[in-house]
Amino acid sequence: TPGCVSLVVACVVTRSIAFLGLLRHRPQLFFSPSFYIQFLSYTDDAYHLCRPQKVCLCPFLPIHPLKVSTCLYIIQHPAEESRVLRTVPLLAACLPPDKYKILVGRRFSEDRYPELATVCRNPNTLILYPGAEATNLEEVAVMYSRPSVMIIIDGTWSQAKDIFYKNSLFRLPKQVQLKPNISSQYVIRTQPTNTCLSTLECAAVALSIMEKNKSIQETILRPLQALCSFQLQHGAQIHHSKEHLLKNGLYDKPMPKNKRKLRRMELLVNNVKI
Repeated sequence: TPGCVSLVVACVVTRSIAFLGLLRHRPQLFFSPSFYIQFLSYTDDAYHLCRPQKVCLCPFLPIHPLKVSTCLYIIQHPAEESRVLRTVPLLAACLPPDKYKILVGRRFSEDRYPELATVCRNPNTLILYPGAEATNLEEVAVMYSRPSVMIIIDGTWSQAKDIFYKNSLFRLPKQVQLKPNISSQYVIRTQPTNTCLSTLECAAVALSIMEKNKSIQETILRPLQALCSFQLQHGAQIHHSKEHLLKNGLYDKPMPKNKRKLRRMELLVNNVKI
């Protein structure tokens, strides 16, 4: 469908590069018919969001990319690229190509990323990151005129924290957060607390607020719900948050020896915002 064209191209290019890299190190495969059969089977899967056809997510994507005026800058930690069940490709498949940009890395200097530096200095740019200095997005959206730019950090909470605090550019935009009254539907991955959301969910809620259109959230969440449903049907288990496991005595992993991590767990149990 038109909604997944960009993701199809990304999948094909990524896998083509992988196979060309394999050819470079093992040139004898150039004369192997099985090599090309394998390549064709891989690229065929790419037309189903890099998944087998019976669990294809394309039917759950919008027929046409969503019409939004807000542009998203996704700052992705390198470790997220190798995760199988990441949510950013699903988000990208829902949006027009000119309304999102994905930058992968840990450190972002003005010299290496002049375009990003310009975006961060734009008064209409927001960065979605919770904290004491953050303002609820609902309050800010009333004052901001569209179009605007929103920066979202994609990674685990510790990775996102590292990126946010060790890159001075990300403290230039106005810092905003979502109200903690939404539970994550990304149930196949463990979250720190009951109100922690995946990158796709954050973007879905944020865009629906900025665009003043609740249906945007429902549309973007649809492929995530399908993904989780497919995974659960094929043996995956529902992952409760670490907060839920600790409070109900279900956390079966060894407690950390690191005092800072142990303190964070105590805060989770005692409902202290961290």
